[in-house]
Amino acid sequence: MTDKLNRFWPLIASAAFAVLLAVNAAQSAATQKEARPALPTDAPSAEQVFANAPDGVDPMVTGPVSAAFKQRQDAANCDSAVWPNIPMVCYPD
Repeated sequence: MTDKLNRFWPLIASAAFAVLLAVNAAQSAATQKEARPALPTDAPSAEQVFANAPDGVDPMVTGPVSAAFKQRQDAANCDSAVWPNIPMVCYPD
């Protein structure tokens, strides 16, 4: 009986190690996603930058822009932003 159990210890140990690695990898991936803020905290708000526009400034760009800028706007949900809570990434540089 003990001979049969001795054959399975390496298998059990390997499975436990694999589970431990998977849990650690999942925790690391979750931590990396949380650690990256979308916007810097010290960035001025659109209301501060466009203080002379009391009714707000539309972030919609009518001229040609790069694909990277369009991706930044999509990531920041600029289409659904409402004045004065519009991220500065919605405006071109």
